Formats: sequence, structure tokens, C-alpha cells
Amino acid sequence: MKNMQNTYQLTRGTPYPLGTSVTKGRVNFAAVMNTREDCGIILYDRKTGKEVQRLPFHEKERKGNIRYGALEHLEADRYDYNFYRGSKEIVDPYAKAVRKKDRLYSCFLEQEYCWEEDRELRIPYQDSIFYLLHVKGFTRHKSSEAEHKGTFLGITEKIPYLKELGITAIELMPAYEFDECQTKEEPEELPAYMKERYKEAKQAVRREADQKPKVNYWGYQAGYYFAPKRSYAAGDRPDLEFKNMVKLLHQNGIEVIMQFYFPARMKQGFILEVLKYWVLEYHIDGIHIKGERIPITLLATEPMFANIKLLYHDLPIEEIYEPGEQPAYKNLACYRDDFMYDVRKFLKGDDNQLYAFTDYQRRNPGKAGVINFITNYYGFTLMDLVSYDRKHNESNGEDNRDGTDYNFSWNCGEEGKSRKKAVQALRRKQIKNALIMVFLAQGTPLLRAGDEFLQSQNGNNNPYCQDNEISWLKWDTLKKDREIFEFTKALIALRKKHPVLHQEERMSMADTRSCGYPELSYHGEEAWKPRMENYSRHIGVMYCGRYAAEDDFIYIAYNMHWQKQRFALPKLPKDGVWNMILTTGEAARIEKSMEKSMEKSMEKKGRHGKEEVLLEGRTIAIFAGR
Repeated sequence: MKNMQNTYQLTRGTPYPLGTSVTKGRVNFAAVMNTREDCGIILYDRKTGKEVQRLPFHEKERKGNIRYGALEHLEADRYDYNFYRGSKEIVDPYAKAVRKKDRLYSCFLEQEYCWEEDRELRIPYQDSIFYLLHVKGFTRHKSSEAEHKGTFLGITEKIPYLKELGITAIELMPAYEFDECQTKEEPEELPAYMKERYKEAKQAVRREADQKPKVNYWGYQAGYYFAPKRSYAAGDRPDLEFKNMVKLLHQNGIEVIMQFYFPARMKQGFILEVLKYWVLEYHIDGIHIKGERIPITLLATEPMFANIKLLYHDLPIEEIYEPGEQPAYKNLACYRDDFMYDVRKFLKGDDNQLYAFTDYQRRNPGKAGVINFITNYYGFTLMDLVSYDRKHNESNGEDNRDGTDYNFSWNCGEEGKSRKKAVQALRRKQIKNALIMVFLAQGTPLLRAGDEFLQSQNGNNNPYCQDNEISWLKWDTLKKDREIFEFTKALIALRKKHPVLHQEERMSMADTRSCGYPELSYHGEEAWKPRMENYSRHIGVMYCGRYAAEDDFIYIAYNMHWQKQRFALPKLPKDGVWNMILTTGEAARIEKSMEKSMEKSMEKKGRHGKEEVLLEGRTIAIFAGR
């Protein structure tokens, strides 16, 4: 209790929950201390940062390696704290908030919050549209016109924009507390074989280590996982701002998915504690887990997460579910790069890609979702994907050695910015083609923020240290040119309108309903006869709407060849008519080409009875038939 000398004494506490818990003037402390050294709590005056008192844990107050105690009548708003072990001071890894002055301080936090009737939304994967963003970079640029730029509140200001676009979930890059000053550790000695093969390798690594600390913009390192990032808050309560953001997004039908990165040294039990806390305390709808030694089977079988989206790059389904077991809510999803790289190859016209492309377009596992994207926070933006053959990371200060060299990109004829109208037109067409490939694949589409309005990073494919206009979204681009935004919006609306384009499970290529059409079929110059040779770069795909609540028939003609290709439109049921509803080419040319084709088909209808469309190079056209 508090005495006349303004000092405190530890009373009996509880070993759980770890960290601190504040209830009506009583604060409980619990810390993992695997040591025989003296250990305890340091109190600091919040205003001055000066140490007020050290309180050692009593030896009797111990459960395993957990040391604990409580303080009565502590005015928590007057103090910060840290733990100590021997001579070492430790920021509480379970701190609910962290403050930085001359050093890092752990903060007490009253955790009462009125969530009203808020619950996770549980939007099925097949109905979801993901949108990946960096909290700060999303609205930090002056052109965002957000009142609270670069913050959680800034995201809420953009809710009308997200709704207009058609987004159902935002995925946040690390938004928990992490150190924004990234330092380089002393590199290890290079092995002998590297010294022989790369004479300058060691010198290059040493030069990198000698550089000044860099900005850690992305945040993929160990952090203070229980605390929302203070610099992403407009005020002094990041916890309240994050909760308000989640509640407002939920009220507008938008889920919140959090990324968490855990390096190999993190204990698996700690990882589970972190994720449980965010699910319970912040009502997040999903977790994208990144890092090494992730206990994914443990997490995937945790009952608390059964209705929470869990995204991971490798899911051992046979370890998670018993044979014949089907989840009541499909909450797991595979999140990996294979779609991105292979579809990029098809987009730029590489040969031998048709089999992979068609498989990705219908990939949809029964027990887990799949996330499809052609760009992510790493690598090129969509605009840069069609503008650069090579990375241009010189501004990172590493002699352009950082970032991947394997981008599978194509600059459409000129490296970087171009004034040539033909190059500009081709780039826009390729961007539209890429968007169709992502949004009309059967998995869950993910859009990188800014790709819908031609965001560029000037060819930097690894801006991990660029907390500036290289990485911030430039919203003035949207104001000047809305073409790609409107196309993306129309594409999302098209996907939502037609359930056959976003089925719950993998589509069959058989006529399982005996309706005269398979659920999914492929076509070429002749209907029902696709050309799958390794040099083929075009294919027609038809979806039978009778397998999805009597939806329309949908036919998508993909021509990734640089030359015109002819497509046969399959015959529809009686009185059925094909209508083109979207194309990435010049609309007038496509319609004219189609009319000419129709005239020919009408002339030959008595003999052959087939309809065709001639599609220009690097073009996709979508037809609906009923």
C-alpha cells in the first residue's frame, strides 16, 4: 500500500495474465523471469521520466518462472514502468502500450471499452475482397486530404472510398509497436567457400553494416506485440483509436486482418498468447502469420480461432483435420507467391503457361481458402510491373543489391516513365488484364492499395526503409485519372454480381447436374477444343451459371499473344445471346470486330451454326449469356 513517503509495497498478486492488468486502483504485475538474480519492477514518473522506486518481487510470489505481485491504490496515469533483472532493464514484452522519451517505457492501460454489439463479420472467403495497406503510407501524403494523416483515424476517413471500391477486408502490415530505427548487427564471418567464390562479398557486407541506422518502415522484426503502434495514432491512446477503427469498419461491412511477424527466437506459447489477445481485445477478423517456426497446427486447431481467418503460406491440412472432417466455417487460407509469379509470366506472354494459368483460375480447396494476388507489399507495384524490366532500388543505399532480381515484369517497350502513347496504352491494357486475372480467379482476390490508381514507386521493389513519397500513396493520381479505378470498381462489382465467378469450392469440368453443360469448360478457335500446346497463349473459359443459383453463362476470352486470335463462342441454350460486358481493349474495335464476326457467322449459320469473335493482341474480353 501507499505510505507517507510516497512509496509503494508489493502485495500478493496473481501469475496471470502476464504483463499488467489494471482494475480500480489495483495493478497486478506478472513477468517471466528465468533467473536467480534479483528482479522486480521499476516505477517512473510519467512527466519527467525519472525513476521513482524499485520494487523487488518476493521470492514466495512465484509460479514456475513467473514472478508476480500487486500494487494497491497506484495512480496508474501518473506512472510508467519497466521490469528489471539484475542490472538489466526490460521493457515488458506484454505491455499494452509503449512510450518513448529518452528510452522506452511500458505503460499502464485501463482496458474498459464499449464495443456495443460489435462482433467479427465472418465473411466467407469466396465473398471477400482483400485490400492490403500500410497504416501510415495509406493516408500520410498531403494529397490524401485526410485530417489525421498516416493514422488509424486516417483509415476510417477513407471508409467511403473503400466501400465505393467494393472492399470487404483490409489487411494491415505490422501495426503493433516496433522500433522504427533499424540497426545492422555485426555480420558473421563468411565461410571459406564464399571467400573463394566471391572475393568482394565480405567487404560488401561490412560496408552495409557500417551504414547509419535506417528507417524501419515496414516493421518486419520483433516488436511489442500487445501494443498498437503509437506513431500510427493521432492522439495519446492508440488502443482506443484502433478499437474505434475496427468498430467503424465493422459497421460498414469491412473486416480487419492483422499481419504478425515472429522471428525464429519467439516462443510458440508466446505467439499463441499474442494472437489470442488481439482477437479478444481488439475484435480483429483475421490474422496473417509471417515468420519462422510458426506453430501453425497449434494455431489452426485453437478453438478460439475457429471463426477467425488464419492466413499462412503452408497449411498441413492432413494434420489439422481428420479424414472426412469438414470445418463448419472455412477459416484457413493459403497465402503464397506461386499465383503471383506464374500469372505474371502468362500476362507478359511467356510460353508454356496455359496449364498453370487455368489451374490457378479454378484453384479453390475444399477445406481452406486461397488468396490470389499479382502484387504485394514486396516487389513492384502494378504500375511498375508494366513499366520496369529491372529493379531500381538505388535510393535504399545498398547499391541496388537488395530486393529480388526475379520480378517477371515487362516494361512494354521503354524502361520507366514514358511519353510514348503506344507504350502508355499498352501498359494500361496490361494493368487491366492483370486485374481481371486476379479478380476472376476462383480464390479470394487481394488488391495492393494504390494499384487501382496507378501508384508507382519509381521501380523500387523493396522500399522497406522508405518512409517518404516513394512509399506513400499519392491520391492526386486518382484525381487526375480515374480510368483504372473505375475499371477496378466495375470488375469487383462484376465478380459480386455473378456467383458463378466466386464459388465456395473448386469447380468441376463435368456435367454433374445433367443440364447439358459442364460447370467449367475450355475453348479455342473451335468451341470445346482448347489449344494447350506450349506455344499457345490464348484460351476461352466458360462458366455455366446453372451451377450457381441460375446465374448467367460467363465466357472469358484471354489473349496474351501479341497477335490477334479468333475465339469460338459456345452455343447457348435456346434463345440465348452472348453480350460483351467488359474488355481491356479498345471498345470500338472489339465491337466492330465482333459485329463482323457475327455477320460471317450469320451467313454460315445454316452450314456451321457457330459464332466467333476476333480479339486483338494482349486483350481480354468478358461475355455474358442467358
